[in-house]
Amino acid sequence: MNGTTDQAHPADRVWSVAEHLDDILAKLQPPAPVARQLLDAQGCVLAEDLTVPLPLPPFDNSSMDGYAIRAADVAAATEGAPATLTVIGDVAAGSGELPTVGPGQAARIMTGAPVPPGADAVVPVEWTDGGTGQGPAATMRAHSAAPQDAGGEVRVHRPATAGAHIRRAGSDARAGEPALSAGTVLGPTQIGLLAALGRDTVTVRRRPRVVVLSTGSELVQPGEPLGPGQIHDSNSFQLTAAAREAGALAYRVGAVADDAKTLRAALEDQYARADVLVTSGGVSVGAYDVVKETLADLSTDTASDGSSVTGRVEFRKLAMQPGKPQGFGLIGPDRIPLLALPGNPVSSYVSFELFVRPVIRTLMGHPEVHRRPARARVTAPLGSSPRGRRQFLRGAYDPVAGTVTPVGGSGSHLIKAMAHADALIVIPEDTTEVPADATVDVLPLGPC
Repeated sequence: MNGTTDQAHPADRVWSVAEHLDDILAKLQPPAPVARQLLDAQGCVLAEDLTVPLPLPPFDNSSMDGYAIRAADVAAATEGAPATLTVIGDVAAGSGELPTVGPGQAARIMTGAPVPPGADAVVPVEWTDGGTGQGPAATMRAHSAAPQDAGGEVRVHRPATAGAHIRRAGSDARAGEPALSAGTVLGPTQIGLLAALGRDTVTVRRRPRVVVLSTGSELVQPGEPLGPGQIHDSNSFQLTAAAREAGALAYRVGAVADDAKTLRAALEDQYARADVLVTSGGVSVGAYDVVKETLADLSTDTASDGSSVTGRVEFRKLAMQPGKPQGFGLIGPDRIPLLALPGNPVSSYVSFELFVRPVIRTLMGHPEVHRRPARARVTAPLGSSPRGRRQFLRGAYDPVAGTVTPVGGSGSHLIKAMAHADALIVIPEDTTEVPADATVDVLPLGPC
């Protein structure tokens, strides 16, 4: 950001939610794609279009444990008059040298093994006597225990048509056809496909590294006793978890006291490992709002190593509730995006959903940057929404019934209510009351 910020955006301007988000996203510089080993690419977004280099499966193979046969030899087989075939050997998965199946012959074959020349069908072992000379077999005997079953005779009790129980080469994918498109999020099944295609590395948009800091001298680490006027630090845990859920590699820094020098040092320590910095607290109009005090004049200071620290964080008033005070800027030598969120737990989480999550998804190259909104019928009246602000209330959303039920009140400190909600109910700026059974916009939360 440059020194004309104040002239372009007066301090008393009230920003809409959309204006603030658009301004943030317009200033992001997604990192260049990188090559990753397959398991290291899980959760990343594919940065290249991939085609199938070889057919899947690459050869005709058996879908059953049984016998590779010629369909004509068993066309008249019945339980009363089975077809008797000479067993000429075994074909196990991974077999290289294959016997040729001639008229009146069969090769014992395992699931996934290549179909030998001459065979045009596979009969499951349950359709045979398994080479025992007795009734229908339930299974094959282990080769080590009964090596003689790889020879001798087998009786087939049922007919089979040509192609039965054979997985044809290319039946899953043909060589040259699309495999995965750029923008695909790589989950377990996509990783499996890449491995099947013979890829050991893949080019992806790496997951951004998000560093979360809470500010406030009143904050105490969970597990430690509280002193007078103290509370446990919940924001840093909540926001770090939210960043991980959004797809980032997120790191939590211990709570920072309300001291400008301490905060500056804490931020400088994170420059080397952060793609995004997120702070909570200290952005309003109080005398101890250290984030605002420290970062609003960042461009005039120098880093601890004496180098110039370019950038500036602009603090804004947004037409929303909760979350009216927000800050955003690009700081440090590498101009890292910093989002300064309010400190009340609900305000902080709602702000994350509206602003930080889209930042993470944009840097990832994710095809779904924004939550998918839904429409639902509210089960109870919603009153006292402030005119001129977009309000975000907590709700329990039932997508099957198409309803949403308010959870808790509108207070920005109600973290328990937030924990029992799975959606945000969106009340437009020009609406002050919503009657029961009215249709409202809903932002479903959770992994997606």
